[in-house]
Amino acid sequence: MPFQHLTPSIGHTESGANTIAELVNAAATKVWQPYMRHQTFDVANTGEIVIDDGRQLRIASGEADGLCCGTFGELLQGQLPIGSLSGDSHFLVTMPIAVFARAHFMPIAGTRSVTVYPPHKVKAKRLAENLLMALGASGGILFLKSELPEGKGLASSSADLVATARSIACCFKRRVLTTLIEKLMVEIEPSDGVMYPGVVAYQQRAGRLISFLGQIPPLAIVGVDEGGTVETVDYDQRRGEISANQRAQYQHLLDRTQIAIAQGDTATIGAVATSSALLHQERAPKKHLDSMRKASAETGALGVIVAHSGTMVGILVDRMVPDFPQKLQSVVDCVSAIDRSPQIYLTMC
Repeated sequence: MPFQHLTPSIGHTESGANTIAELVNAAATKVWQPYMRHQTFDVANTGEIVIDDGRQLRIASGEADGLCCGTFGELLQGQLPIGSLSGDSHFLVTMPIAVFARAHFMPIAGTRSVTVYPPHKVKAKRLAENLLMALGASGGILFLKSELPEGKGLASSSADLVATARSIACCFKRRVLTTLIEKLMVEIEPSDGVMYPGVVAYQQRAGRLISFLGQIPPLAIVGVDEGGTVETVDYDQRRGEISANQRAQYQHLLDRTQIAIAQGDTATIGAVATSSALLHQERAPKKHLDSMRKASAETGALGVIVAHSGTMVGILVDRMVPDFPQKLQSVVDCVSAIDRSPQIYLTMC
């Protein structure tokens, strides 16, 4: 059966979170690092998902498996000054986390259709059929398994789609241009930039890379779910334009982010994430934002981060500080007074 040999991500419960003991152990042993080979980007092929023989995208012993990480909302999301980008000015900066979607594709000769399990993953089914048509390949059966809850702002749909594309490419031993995957994805919905490794600035509506920013420093995120779900397409259609002053603020935050990630400046990363959350509050308010900011300040954490088009709010904690376990515990204790079920996520570093 597909997935039976897959190695689970460290310490994840069904909700995709880690217990404190498991997180501290992971931080000490770095057991999450084997996943990084799935996110490694070949600089010589920056426009492609590189698949020569499936080695980069294979999970355990699977011959046609694809893997893609999610994101905890966005480090930054907004609109840049008019004319600064080609086409649409909406952009985001990813915050990749070690929580994954997996796909396994089994071709069936003589068919063009795709049967997907679970059946409600209709977006993945659509992408699979369109990609197979583009490749001139047969249809088949697509199995999906994800640790990312849907409709929360953790890039669950985008991760499903990228994992699906990687699985199909591996199955047929084909090199697939990232630009093709982006085109197919944006036809379905606005897309997070999870097809790229590390932190990227990305035009989610246009499905276009703005720039690579680098690897995020090792962080933990103590997050709460405010409940409900948000459908990406519906949310995107409700968004209007913003003022020139706000666009200038977003440009300044993007410039700060680029420098901060290059320098591993966690304090500035936290400040940018907090600023982005506050700027977005009037558009999609988070009821726990103020209390989470207070908890962050009281515990000496880096700041807050939100799923701009989702339901999650989190507090950023630097995993490299000497007193990380104690600081993490104090953040969890504070957040537990706000929400009884805080969840802990690790960034992909």
